[in-house]
Amino acid sequence: MNIYVIMKRTFDTEEKIQIENGNIVEDGAEFIINPYDEYAIEEAIQLRDEHGGEVTLVTVGEDEAEKQIRTGLAMGADKAVLIEDEDVEDGDPYSTERILGAYFAGKDVDIILAGNVAVDGGSGQVGPRLAERLGINHVTSVVDISIADGKATIEKDVEGDQEFIEIPVPLLITAQQGLNDPRYPSLPGIMKAKKKPLEEMDLDDLDLEEEEAEGKTKIVSRYLPPEKEAGRILEGEVDEQVAELVSVLKNEAKVI
Repeated sequence: MNIYVIMKRTFDTEEKIQIENGNIVEDGAEFIINPYDEYAIEEAIQLRDEHGGEVTLVTVGEDEAEKQIRTGLAMGADKAVLIEDEDVEDGDPYSTERILGAYFAGKDVDIILAGNVAVDGGSGQVGPRLAERLGINHVTSVVDISIADGKATIEKDVEGDQEFIEIPVPLLITAQQGLNDPRYPSLPGIMKAKKKPLEEMDLDDLDLEEEEAEGKTKIVSRYLPPEKEAGRILEGEVDEQVAELVSVLKNEAKVI
């Protein structure tokens, strides 16, 4: 099977993030593989081990993404492609999809996996947009998948419920939490990853003009949420606390 994983380098949302003039301060920020993409990588490796073939990671970004790509290779992917997009103005999900569309044009694909969303942008658009451009089936928020006889049997998360789908390949899916438990790179895997192929490309290699990949959206501002205020401890008898709580919810919080 020809298995591809769309992987993104994102900042670690578990770490402190600083914003200056509407931009994230990258100096000192911690960057990781987008967590939802880790589910996609793990599932791709499992599918390869079951059906044969190879797993290729594809990243649109800058040179700094090589660290995260090598981590994906250490998990067990076979090779990777880094497509540099530094010449694209106002890059957005459209830009990423346009670049990926040019890369995948004419390629023999069995399945493409991606994360359900990226934790930095959260649009969830790149996967479905790419599938539409390539003219292949796609299913989002996948929590289980098996492939046999040219068809995929899929369980999809639907707002806490489940939907079961049988659909032919080629196919693009986006991975939701619960699909699997991503493995940690082993020491042998890390050593092997250093020698695995990493192809670097740019827009010229894809015969794509900068204007064709120019973003369609504009970020007006970025800001951190306000700091939480200290909690209030209610005192007195239970009935007095209940009365005070109701008063606070009605008159101050205005939620009732």
